[in-house]
Amino acid sequence: MEKVLSVLENIGRYLLLIRPIDVLDMAIIAYLVYRLLKLVKSKRAENILKGVAVFLLALWVSQALQLNAINYVLKHIVEFGVLALIIVFQPEIRQLLENLGSRNIQLLQLFSPEVRATELEQAIDQTVIACTEMSKTRTGVLIVFERKLLLDDIVRTGTTLDAAVSSELLKNIFFVKAPMHDGAVIIRDGRILGAGCMLPLSKNTNLSRDLGMRHRAGIGMSENSDAVVVIVSEETGSISVALGGMLKRHLMPETLSKLLRNELMPAPEEETAKQSAGLLSQLFGRGRGEQNGED
Repeated sequence: MEKVLSVLENIGRYLLLIRPIDVLDMAIIAYLVYRLLKLVKSKRAENILKGVAVFLLALWVSQALQLNAINYVLKHIVEFGVLALIIVFQPEIRQLLENLGSRNIQLLQLFSPEVRATELEQAIDQTVIACTEMSKTRTGVLIVFERKLLLDDIVRTGTTLDAAVSSELLKNIFFVKAPMHDGAVIIRDGRILGAGCMLPLSKNTNLSRDLGMRHRAGIGMSENSDAVVVIVSEETGSISVALGGMLKRHLMPETLSKLLRNELMPAPEEETAKQSAGLLSQLFGRGRGEQNGED
């Protein structure tokens, strides 16, 4: 009993030494560890982390048992291991830095004039018209509406444009014999920023095998950014929207229009709610899924 009281007394002394700044310090470390775990949630990264854990365990055992030669080799491997991990997780680290940089840019844009809502509204209307007509002719379509995360790297993979969105222009771009019909159109602030752009394919191994490259690219774009991606199947003419890694299929033109307006032109109170939801999704993660589809 005396030992228990002694331990509790020592714990009490340590607790009295903790300052508010120490609590903040631990909270920041905990958040960084959480973000690291989110970055490595893929199966590949999970296996790599298991290997790192085994390596660190071997390092500790070699030091505890005084296996000097093994410990010397393992310590020198650690020096190169950090660089190797940075190389392995380069895509995830780059995505995190892009998210941080994009948010800083958005804060600066608060002091600049906002883009006219009418231009974005017209872009949505013209997109719905074009997708409806191309759905009837079963023309493949891949349109990306950029939001807060800037997609300049994606635009550079295609042809840079600066044109107002019109149904005729979209139909010409995605015409089956047009040179840019296989790529994606990027729309920023109601204007076409690029065409014939290459999108990253989804790394989700749970996607249905029935999904073609166009749908996988659309889902991949929505996984790697906050963009809203409109897809028209070349096989069936079905209209779909990829958002946050989710694929919403078989949309009617009215539903497509309403969805795009809700996501791209939210009311002021809805915008506040979306920002809060976005922060929560960053902290706790956003569930992802998909439904069976076609190319």
